[in-house]
Amino acid sequence: MSVSKRKRSIYVTSLVAIVITLALLLIFFRKEKRKLYIPGEPEEGITAVQTKPVPKNHPEVTFTDVTKLAGIQFIHFFGDRSTQLPEDMGSGAAWIDYDQDGFDDLLVVNEAGPLTMTPEEVKKSPAHTKLYHNNGNGTFTDVTTEAGINFQGCGMGVAVGDVDNDGYPDIFITAFGKNVFYHNNGNGTFTDETSKAGLGGKEGFWTGASWADYDRDGHLDLYVCGYVKYSQSDKHPQARRNNNDEPPDINPLSFPPQRNLLYHNNGNGTFKEVAFAAGVADPGGKSLSASWCDFNNDGWPDLYVANDVTDNVMYLNNGDGTFNEISHLAHVADYRGAMGLATGDWDNNGTMDLFVTHWLAEQNGFYINKLNNGSGNHAGLQFQDEADKYGLGPVSLDYVGWGTSFFDYDNDSRLDLMVVNGSTNQQEDHPKNLIPMSNLLFWNQGPEKGFADVTSVSGQALSYNNVGRGAAFGDYDNDGDEDVFIVNNCGPGVLLRNDGGNKNNWLELKLVGTKSNRSAIGARIRIVCDSVSQIREVNSQSSYLSQNSLVQHFGVAKCNMVDTLTIQWPSGAHQQLLHIPVNQKIEITEGKNTFISLTKLHNQ
Repeated sequence: MSVSKRKRSIYVTSLVAIVITLALLLIFFRKEKRKLYIPGEPEEGITAVQTKPVPKNHPEVTFTDVTKLAGIQFIHFFGDRSTQLPEDMGSGAAWIDYDQDGFDDLLVVNEAGPLTMTPEEVKKSPAHTKLYHNNGNGTFTDVTTEAGINFQGCGMGVAVGDVDNDGYPDIFITAFGKNVFYHNNGNGTFTDETSKAGLGGKEGFWTGASWADYDRDGHLDLYVCGYVKYSQSDKHPQARRNNNDEPPDINPLSFPPQRNLLYHNNGNGTFKEVAFAAGVADPGGKSLSASWCDFNNDGWPDLYVANDVTDNVMYLNNGDGTFNEISHLAHVADYRGAMGLATGDWDNNGTMDLFVTHWLAEQNGFYINKLNNGSGNHAGLQFQDEADKYGLGPVSLDYVGWGTSFFDYDNDSRLDLMVVNGSTNQQEDHPKNLIPMSNLLFWNQGPEKGFADVTSVSGQALSYNNVGRGAAFGDYDNDGDEDVFIVNNCGPGVLLRNDGGNKNNWLELKLVGTKSNRSAIGARIRIVCDSVSQIREVNSQSSYLSQNSLVQHFGVAKCNMVDTLTIQWPSGAHQQLLHIPVNQKIEITEGKNTFISLTKLHNQ
């Protein structure tokens, strides 16, 4: 009897094992083999996006490609890629009124070509960094040679600011190699003073750069992002990002991080590197962009750094020359592949929010500043990523985002958003080329409705596929709406003119510091118009490897008069002006309670 029970037990156990095995085999064979993600082919559960219709009341504004009409002939890169990481990161651009004639000129950084070039080939390459003078009639003239801008090599980012407070903005260019600083001589020419200023000599993979007077001593300081310690080798490990195989030499996961630099302005034309002493070197980050911005409203510029495949970091300014790293406390330690940064008060509630562009299938980040819910110190400074809630999340999954900025393209008093896209994945049939993508324009409908993707109804030029990288925003034609210049990797630069944004009213401000730095970088402006309050901070948006115009633009909808305009200068001084007519560009000097209408001067 015991034998029969034992046989029966063995039989039941074997039967159960067979059933389980068959079930596992069935699951295995029915499961689809996971495919590599291909841009443009949504993958369910990862990149499937529910298309939302364009609002019927969308702005009647279009962006027109006027590059050829404007006389800009810029081509990024010369020759074929040699499949190395620095070649694919692109370059940036900056709007800079270098001759102070009231019209923003354009500087565009370039890469000479593949890193396999000899020094002689680099010198002969037609791909140079270019300076275009704004002629004031919608056209530009290439003045690179006569201006003395002779940078040749693998250029990356650019930052402009008046470092010696002489009234003329200077230029700093980052590179894979050695960075370059050009001093503005005030007569239309520049002099390379990299060594004299103490801003050179460091070999590395340098990317984004941003000026700020972090210690508020009246002189601009400089933060420089370091990316990775790059070297070409056949021994780099094969790494994967989001189920994508990339050649090791173009994958940042293959390389250790490069520390960042902070140059303190000594006030005598020289700088001292103090990143470790100040606590902002970020030796573990692979940094691409950095934005200075007063996130906790205490009057001191804080710092946010976008890192690729490493934690982003936020540094709170202690006001004594040092910073406190609060990334995790503030909930902004984003580990995704971060490239571009935009800062702005999108909901007009008096606090600065953050937008971060990301890599493929990682979804862009939209960090809402919750300071009003806190105490005002670092414990109360917290953010929440609400990209999904406000229409900026799933729509971005199919893109690799780079240059970006908040800007009120339709002048309705709400900050909109543009994202420049372009892949780092190679085309399968033409591996020397990267996969192009279209750019995105988001219209701000307010906190209740969020952002709407209006790319398809805002001009054919926005829908062009490109391998976008840097982007700079500014009103180059002084017509009251903001335009965009885009740098395309291994392709032509594109100038997009805003047509129709000035149907609504506007006000533009050029600030001149006296006790503060002359460029007024770090100044916060608040205007009130028809009970709507808006704020801007000068030079708080770094985009990607780029810099927007230092002229601050406000859209004011149908408002005919700005009731109050308040400026908090970096020096700590406060200034208020009342009853300012709209639809003009004005200049305000620190300490003078009057303004100059630059629009009237230009029209005389």
